[in-house]
Amino acid sequence: MSRKRNEQLAALLEEAGWSRAQTASAFNRVAQENRLFDFAHIGRSHISMWVGGTEPSGAAPVILGQALSRRLKRVVTLDEIGFTAPPPQGTLEWHVDPLTALANLRGTDVDADRRSLLASGVYSAAALVLPDEMWWADAAQSPVTPAAAGSQRVGRHDVATVQELTVAFSRMDQRRGGGHGRNALVQYLHSDVSEFLHGRFSNEQVRRDMFSAAAELSYLSGWMAFDNGEQALAQHYFVLAVKLAAQADNPPLTGHILRAMAHQAIDLGFFTGGLRLSSASIQGTRYSSATPRERALLGVVHARGLAANGKRQAAAKALLRAEDDLASVSDGIEEPPRTFFFAEASLAHETACTLRICGDQPAAVRHFQRSVRTRGAEFRRTHAVTLGYLGATQIASGSVEEACATWSSVLDTMEEGIYSGRAKQAVVDIRHLLSPYRHRGIAAVRALDRRAAAYLAPVD
Repeated sequence: MSRKRNEQLAALLEEAGWSRAQTASAFNRVAQENRLFDFAHIGRSHISMWVGGTEPSGAAPVILGQALSRRLKRVVTLDEIGFTAPPPQGTLEWHVDPLTALANLRGTDVDADRRSLLASGVYSAAALVLPDEMWWADAAQSPVTPAAAGSQRVGRHDVATVQELTVAFSRMDQRRGGGHGRNALVQYLHSDVSEFLHGRFSNEQVRRDMFSAAAELSYLSGWMAFDNGEQALAQHYFVLAVKLAAQADNPPLTGHILRAMAHQAIDLGFFTGGLRLSSASIQGTRYSSATPRERALLGVVHARGLAANGKRQAAAKALLRAEDDLASVSDGIEEPPRTFFFAEASLAHETACTLRICGDQPAAVRHFQRSVRTRGAEFRRTHAVTLGYLGATQIASGSVEEACATWSSVLDTMEEGIYSGRAKQAVVDIRHLLSPYRHRGIAAVRALDRRAAAYLAPVD
């Protein structure tokens, strides 16, 4: 531990008015509440060693930060204690208070000089292991840090403002991709929304609604990072969003976010973890209290998870249930705005992905084509991704020229101003999948390959 860290930690303990023994007692209490029993026996000698220069290990800095946050009635970040590492990954991350996690993320994601450290981090398979049932029950009832003196009063109009801006960012993401506008979203989350979460709520329902609104915005930040290929960064925001939704006691929203985490895990090849997450997304009231459109979304991603793990019959049943759920959508049922994108085209896309995993290429092609036909113009990013998958499925079936025609449409869409890592990856895949056909004298292949290479070429 550096001298600067010694001084920072000593100053914080002095501000808290704690002796070494009192610090150890508060530390142990937080560790026990978070079920981090390996750290629940810290004595005053450990605290003295830390102040004296020994480096705290594992979860210790996080626990210490939470204890000080409670005492000082403000968020004490890892930076304040003297640490500049990204937030912890894996099961440990689930035990970090969401307000502390949000503050720690701000220290990296908003700072341009340090953001690359988090963005280039490693996606954590350990974080796919969810906490036990007791954690969820405690999260829904857990007290939050009391509002500091002079903090702003937060009412329903503030919740509505966050919700409206989330919808606006979400629609922009669907049109332009996750690489467009995310910086503005993150700035808003870490400034205005963070202040709301530390405010004085007019009543308990407003508190829960604000935590739900913040969870949706954090989820969207994660989704945009996922779409832009920043996988570790996306995972941090997804975990934060789940914790905020759990503190809001909002099961359908929790299921929605777990579904996104499952989608990411499956796309990255973590099939077992993806199935675990998708199964959790439809567990209990996360599914039963959701609206029909959201139930269909949860169910169709669960079908992909089942298929990826070789459970074809169960996947087929899950697809049928998702179709039934979407068919039961009606004007009399108010759906949450976060599901606005999920309709016939999205169901067909996810169904095709599931069928492709199961090895039914002809059926996958039909459903991808149905998705292309029925998707609206406002969903250009996903349209490009679907076309990419369709072309890949066509060429795998031997339809080379048909795949080239489909992939030409991908480039048409991308050139309209799509900023999406997933869509760009479709163009990378085009060149890779065309490589066996480059020297066969197929005019469509030559033309498309040149066009894809020009699109991927760096701009001078």
